[in-house]
Amino acid sequence: MAEVRRSFPGFALGILILSLALVLGSEAAGLRRSGETVFNVKAYGAKGDGRHDDWQAFQKTWIAACHHPWKAKMLIPRGVFLIGPVIFQGPCASPFPLVVQIQGTVLAQTDLSLYMGQEWILFEYINGLILMGGGTLDGQGSEVWKYSDCNVNSNCQMMPMGVKFFRVDNAIIRKLSSVNSKGFHLAINNCNNITLTSLRLIAPADSPNTDGIHLANSNMIVIEKSEIGTGDDCIGMIEGAKNVNITNVRCGPGHGISIGSLGKFPDEEDVMGITVTNCTFTATDNGVRIKTIQGCQPSKASKITFENIVMNGVRNPIIIDQEYNPRGKKLTVPSMVKISDVTFKNIQGTSISQEAINMVCSKAVPCQNIHFENVNLTFTPILGGFKMLDATSTCTNAVGNSFSGTQIPQVACH
Repeated sequence: MAEVRRSFPGFALGILILSLALVLGSEAAGLRRSGETVFNVKAYGAKGDGRHDDWQAFQKTWIAACHHPWKAKMLIPRGVFLIGPVIFQGPCASPFPLVVQIQGTVLAQTDLSLYMGQEWILFEYINGLILMGGGTLDGQGSEVWKYSDCNVNSNCQMMPMGVKFFRVDNAIIRKLSSVNSKGFHLAINNCNNITLTSLRLIAPADSPNTDGIHLANSNMIVIEKSEIGTGDDCIGMIEGAKNVNITNVRCGPGHGISIGSLGKFPDEEDVMGITVTNCTFTATDNGVRIKTIQGCQPSKASKITFENIVMNGVRNPIIIDQEYNPRGKKLTVPSMVKISDVTFKNIQGTSISQEAINMVCSKAVPCQNIHFENVNLTFTPILGGFKMLDATSTCTNAVGNSFSGTQIPQVACH
């Protein structure tokens, strides 16, 4: 997976600059309902025919709703809306969360020359946001994936991500459906207190770098009750991810739920307080994974729990890889990311590789306080006719570990 580090986007080139008259006259295009004013993109010129680019109408609608001093909703009604890249920027005038409701289908332009930034839809500098689904965001990635080599080149030119949240605080994203994103479906960067619930993020298993949710430098994030099946990580967390609670997520296809790569950038913030519970992985390349880069500057990943996890035909159910190098060439300088206080509890199911647990920790800063409790993983080869073999494990450079309950396979660290 090619990761995106923290970024500080400003005004994108080409944003429509609206006059003060439009802002002051926005009430005329709004429909007041139950104490909230609804700003319908069609009232601001959106065609909704799937052929005309409606980005200017979307931009006008957002500006009007954001400047409204009371409860406001931006409505994308039923229909098919084609838009290029658009920025929804705050801060907004109302003390109430601004609601964005997607009832129709929103199609992304497929001309890559239109995307000056990293994303298709950007929400930034907003305190209080409710993004409601019901419709679908269609990135039309199948039209452009052929131009990407991200499945084989970690330093590839990334495709535009679907929706990015940058410096957004106190937000709820619910019942959002995203299909065939060009790059990441959702990215959360420098955000606080966000709940993502009842999501459906879908792309083919061979689609390049289509992570479901990519999370960095953010605190107090809840991801729950969601279905994620992509060509890369279902959920990926890198530097500065803190106090993240992931629960009741069905992952597959994809590369599992990953912490890392860590240590890729200078002066990375630590990762801590990650909890993954009651999740199911089906036919994924990995289950739960922590990976760090060799030869990096010191940082830490700690207080991480994976609990009540079901693995259905997963290639690498449990993996800690501190010799991860996306360029495919192992370095002689060890990773300097300290991994500690990690719990694997109540994890069961089947592995399609015999090595169901693979922990390769750093020689310089060994893993510390890794706890296994009630782990039961059996080896089930993809092809029939094989004599059943016991699952195995690898564990190197890990100290202070503890074990309780069922241990299949047995883990012996050295």
